[in-house]
Amino acid sequence: MPRNAEVIRQWTILREIEGARAAGVTIDDLSSLCGVTTRTIRRDLQALEESGFPIFDDRSGDDGRTRWRINGQAFKTVAAGLTLAELSALYFSRTLLESLAGTPFRADLEHAFDKLSAGLTPHMQKFLDRLPKVVATKADASRKPIADTQQIIARALDATLQSKQASLIYDSRSSERTKTYLIHPYRLAYALGGLYLLAFVPEYGQVRTFAVERIRALTVLEDHFEPIEELPDEAFPHSLGVHSGPPERVEIAFAGRAAAYVESREWHASQSIRPSGDGILLTLDVCLDPALRSWILSFGALARVVSPLALARQIADEHERARAGYAVTVAGTRTS
Repeated sequence: MPRNAEVIRQWTILREIEGARAAGVTIDDLSSLCGVTTRTIRRDLQALEESGFPIFDDRSGDDGRTRWRINGQAFKTVAAGLTLAELSALYFSRTLLESLAGTPFRADLEHAFDKLSAGLTPHMQKFLDRLPKVVATKADASRKPIADTQQIIARALDATLQSKQASLIYDSRSSERTKTYLIHPYRLAYALGGLYLLAFVPEYGQVRTFAVERIRALTVLEDHFEPIEELPDEAFPHSLGVHSGPPERVEIAFAGRAAAYVESREWHASQSIRPSGDGILLTLDVCLDPALRSWILSFGALARVVSPLALARQIADEHERARAGYAVTVAGTRTS
């Protein structure tokens, strides 16, 4: 923990010095900001200098006080004029981006960060390599592609950017068979560890969502299309998962033991919470999709759907099937 605190403090010092620009920053200012002694700040500044960061002390001010500044010219050749803070933040966040980008883009990201790191001295890289240890990430469960994912993504992007129709061969999970679709590709979206293609399907007159790892083949056609439906800026805005259907009002009562946990998070932008008995009542305007049902079921007996009635019945049926399955297991254990 002390080592992590040192890294975070030195990162704060760098940002403060650069933010002050020509005015500079005094050791006393940094001491007050970081809540440590001036002696500790001096050690931090020395460590940053030894790492190669272009900071320097300047005593040319009218008040005679020493102020610390940064030589911005040292980074003019780096990545179209990125500031030191921006450059360092990008380098530091590479583990976050890699976990979010999904397998198809991992190699490209690694190459991009290799180029980015070329603008840093070895000592600066060594310092920044300590930062990801302060913020850890866990990637979503990786998807197993069943086709040439890279080629499919490239074709999907090409069709989307040129507004060209495409033919899609898809392993449909709902019908459990392979189907062929004529589509108007609208967007690629990354969510929940997977990449999805949102496309208008003329046969159904609506936008459908296709998981990229289940696309067996995608052929870009010569015919262009005019978008019929305007997609929102956010991907899957009405879903806790990756569904594109219309939202419905959902009310869920949570028992007291789950109340604090549920209240401490924003599950969806539409949510509202009010007290109810010894617990809370959560209201959402979301799609009635598998992601919602799985989320509700994850709370077990601590969550009860109040409305709509159809959703309440589905959850009750799932609980009953689970109970019946465990009854057989428990009974078998008792007789063995």
